[in-house]
Amino acid sequence: MPPRPFASVDAQTYISDRFNDAISWYDAKAAIAKARYQWMRAASVIGGVMVPVLINIHWPEGELYLKIVTTVVSTIVVLLVSLESVFHYREQWINYRSTEQFLRREYFLFTAKEGVYTRTRDDHAAFTMFVERVESKIESENASTLQILTTVSEAAKGQRGEQGST
Repeated sequence: MPPRPFASVDAQTYISDRFNDAISWYDAKAAIAKARYQWMRAASVIGGVMVPVLINIHWPEGELYLKIVTTVVSTIVVLLVSLESVFHYREQWINYRSTEQFLRREYFLFTAKEGVYTRTRDDHAAFTMFVERVESKIESENASTLQILTTVSEAAKGQRGEQGST
């Protein structure tokens, strides 16, 4: 970050240096999380459907191969479902996309002087409100993502502790 004097960032600079970067980041992260969630979900559903079929196939000369394939597919399904419960791609996708959409909406309300911005007394007050609302949403999303990921981590630690005490 380049050093800047206090209160030297105007609306155009803020939008080009901070706001547009945030929108791009949330858009890219939402797309990645969505793709990962859908891929893992589709693979686990397909694998889950395949297991009963594999179990019910009667192939006497290939029985060992069927057991191995069934075990591998079952293991992959459990692994994918477990990884989704660790990474929470669905929740990340929703958080990132909703934040990106909020930011886009806020930009158009600000630039059109609509919504909450119609009640501001001057352009500087509108810009101050815009920055506060944008930064508040980013902070809120960061806290939400951190909460999701740390709750899962703490739950996993608790389950390991319970398993170790039995």
